[in-house]
Amino acid sequence: MSFTPDEAAEIAKYMAEIDQLVKQKAKILRYHKKWTFQPYLKQQEFYDLGLTCRERLLRAGNQLGKTEAGAFEIACHLTGEYPDWWMGQRYKRPIRAWAAAAGATLTRDGVQTKLCGKPGDADSFGTGMIPLKAFKGTPSAGRGATFAFDTIFVEHRTNGVVDGVSSLTFKSFEQGADKFQSEPVDVIWLDEEAPWAIYSECFTRGNAIPDSMIYTTFTPLWGRTELVVHFLDEPDPQRGEVCMTIDDCPHMTPEVLARNMGGYKKHELDARLRGIPMLGSGAIFPYPRESLECPPMRFIPPYWPKLWGIDFGIAHPFAAALCAWDRDSDVFYVTAGVRMKDGGPLQHAKAMKAIDPDAPVAWPQDGYQRDKGGDNKALAMQYKAEGLRMMEKHAHWPDGSNSTEAGIMEMQERMETARFKVYPHLTEWWDEFSGYHRKEGVIVKVRDDLLSATRTAVMMKRFGKAGTEGPWRRPGVATGNVVPQADGVEFDLF
Repeated sequence: MSFTPDEAAEIAKYMAEIDQLVKQKAKILRYHKKWTFQPYLKQQEFYDLGLTCRERLLRAGNQLGKTEAGAFEIACHLTGEYPDWWMGQRYKRPIRAWAAAAGATLTRDGVQTKLCGKPGDADSFGTGMIPLKAFKGTPSAGRGATFAFDTIFVEHRTNGVVDGVSSLTFKSFEQGADKFQSEPVDVIWLDEEAPWAIYSECFTRGNAIPDSMIYTTFTPLWGRTELVVHFLDEPDPQRGEVCMTIDDCPHMTPEVLARNMGGYKKHELDARLRGIPMLGSGAIFPYPRESLECPPMRFIPPYWPKLWGIDFGIAHPFAAALCAWDRDSDVFYVTAGVRMKDGGPLQHAKAMKAIDPDAPVAWPQDGYQRDKGGDNKALAMQYKAEGLRMMEKHAHWPDGSNSTEAGIMEMQERMETARFKVYPHLTEWWDEFSGYHRKEGVIVKVRDDLLSATRTAVMMKRFGKAGTEGPWRRPGVATGNVVPQADGVEFDLF
């Protein structure tokens, strides 16, 4: 196609305008990185907890986005500008904040870089999470590392109107706990695991401020330290924790994962890639995850018994584990799970029925507890009223006992002999599995909801039922068609 000279000139003009617009867009985005941030689901969950929790932990493997997530949040609080999807706490006033890491160099290369841009590069200043236009004045110089900042000042807006200036001071753990003693601070972000003495001092800084918060983002490389135990083993309504693994991060492609795994020792992998503390001798299930994982089956043989095991969630989250038992090979499978912090029988049953409405449900002895309000129904009967196929009696072994230790022993034996398998995408189940431990010989009953539900199913596997509904449907059998079952047997006949 040929063009007249006038047409060619007009096209060239348009192309030059487009090129200029592209350059302007790139420049705007370069200095407004916060606009381009889109959280992963686990990062979003972490932000949401800020509405109700004064203390929060984002526990994650290396290079999964924990520092990026922490930088985005504190940039929102400093500027007062939050995205439409933000459900966490908002500050409608200027704040005073701290951000700290292990050493001065690490603070500069980590949190400072994420917030302000590459240290020592004047043209890079403003390319971090804090927009260039939001900075007020020149950052004061810090000590201990070249090009490190001590304090930055950021313009704060409420509902788009400037209402003052926020400040952020950079600190490092190597300064010692006494350097974290000061006047009240609204928001503190600790990137990397802090010594308990420093964390305690930081928490104290917000005691006089009703809406203060402290959050930390780290990979738990040192096992069950005092800070890790504080979040994982000591539940509190004002304390929240989220674990983000490689399975929660789309940027961790198989190629990236393979490259990263090669550089770590085998015993480090769970911590480095999944943010799971190394437990050592305290672990109840000290088995590598890879020995238990199995790829999801396209369909489960309809003659395998299936059942739900549940944990009612009295004073802790409700959990349900959907399981199947290959009687021929004596292999027990965990194929789906539900864990909910809130809701009641209606919501819990709805979530279970969406996965498999027909599998029988094994339940623990506390299902006999009665609702003190309403119609005084036992818990198990409330779930039955919502359409679940609750077993007639609470979970028990053939001899009538319901020993927790017996359940753990059977699960351990199966894991040791490759007769216990779990689908890899059940991240909440794996998180509980890796953190399940004893302290002074006693099981720590925290974050064990799905494991308790699974143990209940193991105990009652002999009462599982074969079926063709939900994900157990075999090819050629339409939804709703039930294969006739003979009298006196516990499985379908074809």
